[in-house]
Amino acid sequence: MNHFRNIDLNLLIYLDALLRERNVTRAAEQLNITQPAMSNGLKRLRNLLNDPLLVRTSEGMVPTERALSMQKQVRQILYSVEEVIQPSRTFTAESSERVFRIMVSDYAASTLMSPLLKALRDQAPKVTIDLMTPSDVSFHDVENGKVDIAINRFDDLPQSFHQKNLWRDDFTCLIHHEHPLIQDYSLENYLAAQHCWVSKTGFGVGIGMTPDAVQKLGWVDEALAKIGHQRRIRVFTRNYHVAMHLAREGLIATLPTRAAELYADNPDLVLRKPPFPIPEIDLQMIWSPLLQHDEGHRWFRQLVADVAAESCK
Repeated sequence: MNHFRNIDLNLLIYLDALLRERNVTRAAEQLNITQPAMSNGLKRLRNLLNDPLLVRTSEGMVPTERALSMQKQVRQILYSVEEVIQPSRTFTAESSERVFRIMVSDYAASTLMSPLLKALRDQAPKVTIDLMTPSDVSFHDVENGKVDIAINRFDDLPQSFHQKNLWRDDFTCLIHHEHPLIQDYSLENYLAAQHCWVSKTGFGVGIGMTPDAVQKLGWVDEALAKIGHQRRIRVFTRNYHVAMHLAREGLIATLPTRAAELYADNPDLVLRKPPFPIPEIDLQMIWSPLLQHDEGHRWFRQLVADVAAESCK
């Protein structure tokens, strides 16, 4: 305990930022302190722990084994402290004017937000929703509780995040009703047609795509690659509604079924199951441990889960 009394707990905040950013300047910017102050904090940490913690290499600052072994524990300590000192807020849905910030993919926004807003009108008419795209948000924003929940399909998630699967979806092709593929619907003719690619998973700004980058193209193209085929992609988009409109112009759009069914009543379009198997996908909701016990947050994420479950019936 005597040793503990000599520790400045702010150093744990510095260490957490340094291990996430692996860059002194960026870690300082994240905490709104000066670069010299962060450098001094790193020096004090090195003296305290008798370890260099971050070592400069040709690839930038690399954490030592000791630093990596501490990273998860340091994050959990900070979460625990945050939960202890976080002011408790009572929540009454009927009168609350709280703003809930949601990072939501275009797919989830199109299929989930309408029934969610209806439920909010009935149960919490003064609550406001702030919808953000995956390009607006980073892992850090969710981890730090700046974003209440993120709804998307995620390939990789930090172990600290809480998560819940909202639903599972398969795939459907949207095809113009006069497209030749309708008359002879086969895998061969599907591959010969021109296609629109659409996908956006995880967080951050997407990078440019090329038709040959099968490993980056996602569900549909990975499924085709497994059976030794590749489709002819003419347009790449991250917007499901753009893809659905392009289907009216003659491109084939292979989409999650819930998104495709939004256009089921369009007389120009025909919905068909893909002529090859594609694994189903899960829509996930994730949130920060900092918000796990927040009364209003518990209510809101349960509402989202209930709305998603109801839409599956």
